[in-house]
Amino acid sequence: MTAELVRGQNHPLPETRLEIRVSVGKPIVAGVTLSDDQGKVRGTDWVAHPGSPTLPGLEVPRQAAADHRLAVDLGAVPEAVHRVNVLLALPVGAGGPVSFGSLAAPFVAVTALDGSEVASYTITDLDAESAVVALELYRRLDAWKVRAVGQGYAGGLADMLTDQGLPQAHELAGSINEAVAQGLARSVAAPPPRPSDEARVRMTGQTAAPGPGAPGPDSAGGPQPNPQHAPAPRQPGDASPGTGGPVNYTHPGRQTSAPPPPPPAAAPAEPGRTAQPVAGDATGWSMEERLYNQVWGMFEDLARTTAAYRSAVDFAESRMDQELDKVLSDPRSRIGNTGDVAREAARAKHGRLVDRAREALDRDLGQLAAESEVVEPALPLAFAGWASPVWHAYRTPMEIPMALRLGDLHLPERPDLHIPMLVRLPLERGLWIDSGRSSGTDSLADTDQLRRLAMDSAVAHAARLLAVYPAGEFTVHVIDAAGSAAGALTPLTAAGVLAEPPAAGAAGVSAVLAKLTQRVDLVQMAIRAGAADALPPDLDTAEQLLIVNDFPHGFDDRAVTQLRYLADEGPAVGVHLMMVADREDAAEYGPLLDPLWRALLRLTPVADDHLADPWVGHAWTYEPPMVPPGSRVLEQVLGRVAHARRTGGR
Repeated sequence: MTAELVRGQNHPLPETRLEIRVSVGKPIVAGVTLSDDQGKVRGTDWVAHPGSPTLPGLEVPRQAAADHRLAVDLGAVPEAVHRVNVLLALPVGAGGPVSFGSLAAPFVAVTALDGSEVASYTITDLDAESAVVALELYRRLDAWKVRAVGQGYAGGLADMLTDQGLPQAHELAGSINEAVAQGLARSVAAPPPRPSDEARVRMTGQTAAPGPGAPGPDSAGGPQPNPQHAPAPRQPGDASPGTGGPVNYTHPGRQTSAPPPPPPAAAPAEPGRTAQPVAGDATGWSMEERLYNQVWGMFEDLARTTAAYRSAVDFAESRMDQELDKVLSDPRSRIGNTGDVAREAARAKHGRLVDRAREALDRDLGQLAAESEVVEPALPLAFAGWASPVWHAYRTPMEIPMALRLGDLHLPERPDLHIPMLVRLPLERGLWIDSGRSSGTDSLADTDQLRRLAMDSAVAHAARLLAVYPAGEFTVHVIDAAGSAAGALTPLTAAGVLAEPPAAGAAGVSAVLAKLTQRVDLVQMAIRAGAADALPPDLDTAEQLLIVNDFPHGFDDRAVTQLRYLADEGPAVGVHLMMVADREDAAEYGPLLDPLWRALLRLTPVADDHLADPWVGHAWTYEPPMVPPGSRVLEQVLGRVAHARRTGGR
């Protein structure tokens, strides 16, 4: 039975191998400090954090996330350790909340390895704190207990570590924040919560995390309110608006109910057989939203089932090492063949555990592969790859889709199982197409080839954005300071879908950046003043995309500052940035450009394992959505986009 703790209460721990689960709803940082019998942290090597996630007996997540799982083996921590403190902190400078008072109360649970809860604690009454000690696991008479702490610090990690007696508290806090910022820059953001917290029922019979929200039938595509926080509907005795009575705040054009569950699309499976996967087997108001939720559910299922497999393998190896160490430390094992028998038994046990974990993984991967085979052909235009037949039947859409496919993701345990990488529209952050070498770069490609591939990838992304927006509602600008991307830009220039010819030279760069920064300023002022009708009549109200090739060549300090401004402020008012650059080439600017790179989502023109999921932080191999060799689908689609613009959408 789970012990629901309150602040200061303790509870015995029945075993030493545990998992600590944290759920907040917004990305936070989780870490652990070790303390001696005086409650002091002796050094930075007694702190596990995203920059240094492992200590003897401990492993913490490598990045900020809304949900965390911390692995703990109290039997493996050093003898000098008397307390294990679980820390939570808000990321610094990430554009998120600055205090826990603006978040839902963090929930922390201590669970056994089989998933059963030992104790849980909901941290309430937090206000201005940006860091908190959630729990402490402590020794008591050769046994371990857990205590609910809930001690918050308005000064953040630095104050928390200082209070625990760490001399290098401020330096370590800075390095933790730096590691978290780097993790956020490479992470695929989780979808926003949908109107309902109802779990998605999958064909595997498992429960997936809530997916994104979607517009109701009476809305124009904006975000929907959470029904748990929506005003209650008017009762017969309530006063109507304008009568001087209580005001009814319910918006008449918004849905305040949960989205309907998926309709029954297939007969139940016979006993003993696995149910067949069905496209759209997720909650949602429309088939588009159901498929979007289903893809994200597949993404999470693959992340978590792989994490369970890797954890099981790590446990098997750790157990084998412990048993082998025990055998080697026993003098009796040196007599006869006792040691050989014990070693063989330990290795056999390791093999059985790994085989059992692999069997479970293969079962789950098989189900996901079967689901992918059904879902992929059913994806709508914006979710489909360039090889999909839907692109050959392209017609200009009448509405903006809820998301766009930016490529595919897969893990080494099953490289052929690809998950579409979907991001919400309009884009919430710009894109950085990396034209430099990285760990996953093809060694046969030289620098010029990588730059050409990067620009081809940028053109393909821009073409997809142009194609999924209604005619005239998306505008593309290009800065090619040295004129080196003329060949790669041919599909866009030949179709005539650019707002103006690519800008070249210092004068062209300055003119384009001045126009877009002025647009951001004007729209921001209009929104703040509530005077949208006061915008200049010649202002282009369409979403704007700026493609910048071969940065930083041809850019002075003023231009760099303007790009940073567009990256930070542009997405909120419909101005988006797509940088095509090699970060190593930009190193001469030093830390000046670090905030710019972090504000953008890094993509690569070749397969590369640089992206992380928002749940467990796996390194996913990203593959860009390139047009199949020999296909002219890109030119055909852009030609139809240009025709629709000339004919007013027809």
